[in-house]
Amino acid sequence: MSGAPGAAVVIKVGGEIVHGSSVRAVAADVAALAGRGERVFLVHGGGPQATALQRSLGQEPKVVAGRRITDQAALDVMKMIVAGQVNVDLCAALVAAGARPVGLHGASSLVIEAVRRPPRVVSGGGPQPIDFGLVGDVVGFRRELLDLLAGAGYVPVLACLGADAGGQVLNINADIIANQLAQALGAEHLVLVTSAPGVLRDVNDPASRLPRLTSTEARAAVADGTVRGGMIPKLEESLAVLETGRVGSIHIVGDLGPGDLLRAIDQPGSIGTTLARG
Repeated sequence: MSGAPGAAVVIKVGGEIVHGSSVRAVAADVAALAGRGERVFLVHGGGPQATALQRSLGQEPKVVAGRRITDQAALDVMKMIVAGQVNVDLCAALVAAGARPVGLHGASSLVIEAVRRPPRVVSGGGPQPIDFGLVGDVVGFRRELLDLLAGAGYVPVLACLGADAGGQVLNINADIIANQLAQALGAEHLVLVTSAPGVLRDVNDPASRLPRLTSTEARAAVADGTVRGGMIPKLEESLAVLETGRVGSIHIVGDLGPGDLLRAIDQPGSIGTTLARG
């Protein structure tokens, strides 16, 4: 079943999707969702593009447990890539599909308000607290701006940068922003579009896709090593939001063709992996 008219749908796309073969299919499905009356919010990253630019500038990216350690030089790259190139290109693809995108970042009237993250222990990062540098934790969203845009039929397109009340821009994992936004909106659907076709038992075998996982099963898959690398923080953040009861369902999908995003929402488990409480 699709969401009721006016239902909130939050979709997160990674940089590999924006500049890959799936972007036209995603853009067309976003336009279709907006066209049938749902309020669609896009959140995007830009990891591959940021890594490429860092290396071209002589910087060596530092990533721990799927999350980028961000010094000032890395933050400048993230500004150029996610609030610049990736946001513009994603908006352009949405315009071509007939949608009405509006590109935003955290310093756009503090649409994503954040505070700097203190050092902390993270899964997959070892026993010692990790200082991620100029990385933020979301503390709120400018709901009146988002509601104004979505209510008028526009699609807010949020780059994965937050800002604090003093104007300090902070890098934030796009999955975290999408999860927190879905919770704040009480979204009926949260869709995480990644480079993987869902949660896999064997990362080298797309046929090992797990169509559905309860929160208990997902946590067990992390604990026993079935889930590794960047999928760990993706699942952990998603499960934390799912268990609040404020998000209807979460879908982890990838390698999308025409209509696949709609099918993931309308036919849970048919595409990617659907997460459910339990």
